[in-house]
Amino acid sequence: MKDGITQAVQNAPTSLYDPSEEHDSCGVGFVASVKGERSNRVLHLGLTAVCHMVHRGAVDADAKTGDGSGILTQIPYKIFRREVGRLGHTLYNDSDLAIGSVFLPHDNAYAQARAKSVIEDVLTSRQLFQFGWREVPLHISVLGEKAQLTMPRIEQVLVGRPADMDDDEYERQLFLARNEIEKRAQLDNIRHFYINSFSHRVLVYKGLLTAVSLEKFYRDLSDPEYETAICLFHERYSTNTFPTWSLSQPFRFLAHNGEINTIRGNRNWMRARESELMADFWQQDIDLLKPIIQPGGSDSASLDNALEVLTMSGRDLLHAMTMLVPPAWRADELMSPEVKAFYEYQACFNEPWDGPAGLVFSDGLVAAACLDRNGLRPARYKLTEDGIFVLASEVGCVELDEAEVIEKADWLQEPWSRSILRPGCCCATPKSKNGWRNASLTSTGSRPTSSACRRSR
Repeated sequence: MKDGITQAVQNAPTSLYDPSEEHDSCGVGFVASVKGERSNRVLHLGLTAVCHMVHRGAVDADAKTGDGSGILTQIPYKIFRREVGRLGHTLYNDSDLAIGSVFLPHDNAYAQARAKSVIEDVLTSRQLFQFGWREVPLHISVLGEKAQLTMPRIEQVLVGRPADMDDDEYERQLFLARNEIEKRAQLDNIRHFYINSFSHRVLVYKGLLTAVSLEKFYRDLSDPEYETAICLFHERYSTNTFPTWSLSQPFRFLAHNGEINTIRGNRNWMRARESELMADFWQQDIDLLKPIIQPGGSDSASLDNALEVLTMSGRDLLHAMTMLVPPAWRADELMSPEVKAFYEYQACFNEPWDGPAGLVFSDGLVAAACLDRNGLRPARYKLTEDGIFVLASEVGCVELDEAEVIEKADWLQEPWSRSILRPGCCCATPKSKNGWRNASLTSTGSRPTSSACRRSR
């Protein structure tokens, strides 16, 4: 998971570097259409927002190599329908397409070929159709010298859904395929190999660059046919640690501002519980979930691992996040007994991942944000009349016409949610069974409404 710089320093006998101490202090946020309408505008606003957070990331002396920047969006079907056609196939249903975004070894063509062979073998064994490979269009000259020296080969594998497989099962099969690929790559000692995303819902573009270089480096992001209803963005500042391509964010589900100060205990307890893992639908594949927390990751990457396995095991995304990052519920006099009982029950399964932490996360269906109970990484939001929702750790990262802003302080007319995301609270753009609801944001956490309680339970 680490690049050459990280591995070289880690192996040095006198080095003080320890990958277990990886922390971040970053700029994060997301843009979403609460109507669920895909557009290039959502992407454009997300890229604009992250560019306005460039001051939150560190920059090398070459003024080009950054700590890392990236976005997570829905899969832009217009672009990839075209790419499937170029590979000689026809995409009959957009949602049948899955994309694996892969960092391949940059310094070993033989290892590249082996990594791709492993991916193809696993996809075949899991009866997932392969449309083929796509080399991601890049503009390498925008990178700094150090970023170019460690830059992986970036390719995407385009995958098709088997017959008679529903959306959730398809996503689980892709998750298992990715885990199996990673295990086999480790056994084959394939270094500098990392999978950014492997999903039929989301796609990640990230790298060891500054936010202003992101759109220039990934030429897909300047394509007017790139349309999405969700765009998570992140500008990384790695606190006293070494930046790498793989540790750039977003990860597969989330982007994080802050640090997890309980990380050692969280990792140890997750490892201790692995022997008790049980889920009927995983069956013989349950060992592919282990280790739940992948070694060599930052605190943010470990939290992403935990969120992913809870969600893939059948929990709602918001349910999983409130398990991992709960409010300070025990002494909250305004919380109903039913909601306290919910948090007390969830506390039996895991310990809180405490920050300070501001989190944005998405599974491609819901875009959400969460602030841990310490409340030291606030986020602010605006909602426009046409359904564009912008939340970020910075004020003014996107210029919106104030005449079109219908909400920016009190999303449920409750005084505790005024102007910022409060400690222990979570907000989300919800998705109903029949599509996106044209509704304002719903808060869950320290003081949820009755409807939010029902959804959490």
